Amino acid sequence: MALLKKEYLPTILSDLSQSALGCLERSEIFRKADSFAIYHAMRDEVQTAAFIDKWASSKTIYLPVICGENLELHEYSKNTALKPGVFGILEPVPGANVEKPRPDLIVVPGVAFDKQMNRLGRGKGYYDRLLIEPELQDVTRVGLCFNFQLVPQIPVSPGDIRMHYIITDQHFFAGSNQRITIS
Repeated sequence: MALLKKEYLPTILSDLSQSALGCLERSEIFRKADSFAIYHAMRDEVQTAAFIDKWASSKTIYLPVICGENLELHEYSKNTALKPGVFGILEPVPGANVEKPRPDLIVVPGVAFDKQMNRLGRGKGYYDRLLIEPELQDVTRVGLCFNFQLVPQIPVSPGDIRMHYIITDQHFFAGSNQRITIS
């Protein structure tokens, strides 16, 4: 997958990122959401920074923060200070996080996805552990990726959490292989 991404110029990946995020924001699940969790992207993921800034004044946004072996969701606003985290990903500077948030949906990155809603992460299990927390188990999960990250089948392990939807720069997949082409 990494080699495939290297075939694309950064400007092309930026355009594909905008297409994927456009598909997300046109979806009913996003339009109905008052709050959502999303990631700040690594270089090889759908780039989310401009999208986060765009929606920060009209929806409640949560960004993940790596805390030891787990992810915590912290509220983000345009005034929130960000710092590079363990893997160089921008994270909110942790403050007093009193209660665990329950966003309406969680946008999840991945190395690859399949049409059975399986996700291949980077191997640390951060998102799988986050998504099994009691307050998040019923939250809508959206895998976000480039279309070329879709593969026929992902190897699944016991603890892997499936997505409810997968959105790419070309398609919107809902469970049961239902595909909606985005024009």
